[in-house]
Amino acid sequence: MTAKSKANLAGLSLANLRTLFVDAGEKPFRAEQVMKWIHQRGVVDLDVMTDISKSLREKLKQSTEISFPKLLQNFTADDGCHKWIVEVASGSCVEMVYIPEAGRGTLCISSQAGCSLDCSFCATGKQGFNSNLTVAEIVGQLWWANQKLGGFDSSGNRVVTNVVMMGMGEPLLNFDNVMEAVSIMMEDCAYGLSKRKVTISTSGVVPAIDRLKDFTDASLAVSLHAPNDELRSQIMPINNKYPISELLRSVQGYMDSLADKRVPVIEYTMIKGVNDHRAHARELATLLREFPCKINIIPFNPFSLSDYRRPSTSSIANFRQILQAAGFTVTVRATRGEDIGAACGQLVGDVQDQTRRSRRHKRLAAAKRSEKVFTGADNLAIAADRVVR
Repeated sequence: MTAKSKANLAGLSLANLRTLFVDAGEKPFRAEQVMKWIHQRGVVDLDVMTDISKSLREKLKQSTEISFPKLLQNFTADDGCHKWIVEVASGSCVEMVYIPEAGRGTLCISSQAGCSLDCSFCATGKQGFNSNLTVAEIVGQLWWANQKLGGFDSSGNRVVTNVVMMGMGEPLLNFDNVMEAVSIMMEDCAYGLSKRKVTISTSGVVPAIDRLKDFTDASLAVSLHAPNDELRSQIMPINNKYPISELLRSVQGYMDSLADKRVPVIEYTMIKGVNDHRAHARELATLLREFPCKINIIPFNPFSLSDYRRPSTSSIANFRQILQAAGFTVTVRATRGEDIGAACGQLVGDVQDQTRRSRRHKRLAAAKRSEKVFTGADNLAIAADRVVR
């Protein structure tokens, strides 16, 4: 068996690990042992797994491997945020961001190298698309964060308390790998995160949302960003395929399938002169009047390939006040990690684009260079989204 065909133990859920051991003539409880070594103790060397017999370890060496993406760079912001760049098998580089807060630590994880959706306010989409990340490449971001932040020490302290699938890519366009990765994150003998602490954010891939209930009970965030189909289609092309009514129907179906009373988070990026008028707030309140949810306002963060601008503080406050007066729970996301290119919407990484979209956007940006909004060094990453408790 060649190295390329070896099963990667780091990317197997508990169910698949059990199957692997049973098929090899071993007891299924070996799966729990291996999973604890990798995901709770941070061990990737089979020889260190002392509660597994030497003969089994040798057998595993012949047929399996333990491999995570390569960590390339680490940046620390003045406000304590961390940004890491990891290289995936396709040769592209993706980014993850850790945001520490009082009593919690949120890790924003990427699911794709680039993104195919090309939302106009997001730097990731302007980089084009290269590949889906494997299960190990997704979970590996959580593994590396724990490794670098002391999450594998013997104290048992959980450094990463929340995971949000809000980095590069649309998670539900990498459905199978994301579901497997989320399963590992929520597994008691792995990272043990609760269903309320793992959030999948989607731009609205309706058929995939309809499937969610059969695979997970993780929390859900929805990138809405506009109160009507005409405007949403202008800034989010996916709306032409899955309009708002279908999206909200699908999301409600998933929330109804959950055993508890959770509601989705509606994400709304406010862009000056585009969707930040008081009339938009009133229209959004009407749209969501019969849709239980929390609303998270995200002030737009400028980047080099966009001429959008951040709304004024007063516009944000007025928008929030209108929604609160209509009875909604509303938060405004604080900008974090901006000095290391880790503010929401700015993730670009280093994508080996297969779509040629990045070239097109760079040509357009060059044509507008004289009126460029963002004049500093190009940001490299998107920050972890702050999800409402």
